Amino acid sequence: MNKGPPPFSSFRKKSKDPLTNDYPLDHKFSVSTPTVAGVALRSSATNKDGVSTVDIGALYKSKKTSIVVKFDAQSNITLTFVLKKIKPLTNFVASFNLHDFESGKVATTLTFTEIAPSTNAIASFHLPNLRSSKLKLQYFDQHATLTSTMALNQAPTVGVSTTIGTPTIAIGAKAAYEFFTSKLISFAVGVNFNRPDSTASLVLGDNGDTIRALYRYRFDVLKKTAAAVEITRRLSANETDFVAGGCYVFGDQTMVNVKFDSCGKLGAILQRKIIPRSLVSLSSELDMKALYKTPKVGLSLVLKP
Repeated sequence: MNKGPPPFSSFRKKSKDPLTNDYPLDHKFSVSTPTVAGVALRSSATNKDGVSTVDIGALYKSKKTSIVVKFDAQSNITLTFVLKKIKPLTNFVASFNLHDFESGKVATTLTFTEIAPSTNAIASFHLPNLRSSKLKLQYFDQHATLTSTMALNQAPTVGVSTTIGTPTIAIGAKAAYEFFTSKLISFAVGVNFNRPDSTASLVLGDNGDTIRALYRYRFDVLKKTAAAVEITRRLSANETDFVAGGCYVFGDQTMVNVKFDSCGKLGAILQRKIIPRSLVSLSSELDMKALYKTPKVGLSLVLKP
């Protein structure tokens, strides 16, 4: 486990939770039923923008293997195999659409830990499209992190990100270089602050065109109440956007999330546990700049006995 500064890719992720929690605006009903043989039967029905979809599936899962079969209303049958650690640190994923077998995909991930002190290597291969295969090197230290990613194709792009500091405060940068054009295609720099009750970050990205400031505060040690705000400034367009939100958990059964952005969109979601593994969610979105429009409403019911 890394006890040093966080990687650059996580500077904004944890702080954005109250702002990025899912606000589904469709209607969904899902049921999952386990069987004695260890196979879980699943069925779901979704209505989104007036279009209804139904699918039925089965899931078998063991310590190292999972098999998923899904059948939808368009007679498409999807079969997915996931084999974990078929050899030490090797994962294998294969997905096939039996209605269109040529669209099948095979993915293999090889992870090598401690190939050198505090260094990991991850290689991922995708068939039949090898152009999406990647090689990643990670280095973690008490005061620094370094991640390098290289696409394994004819015109490889190399990405490098690094951070220096401590778990409390860190500065970092990332860049991507394209060998085919010999150009630096993207770069970003930032600073991250992390305390038990709050997290803040400031990132200059999009090749220096965008400034994003993000702050999240937890009001209690149990992390039941939190608020966050993100401000984005686009220098070339001379525009400033913001989104603010908060969440509150009542006991362990009910959660409320609310967010509002500079476009005038007000969103809210109420989620309730009706039995230990089953959830009902009611969400809504209102355009405050166009109150004559009917608010969007979403309803989701997930039953897992």
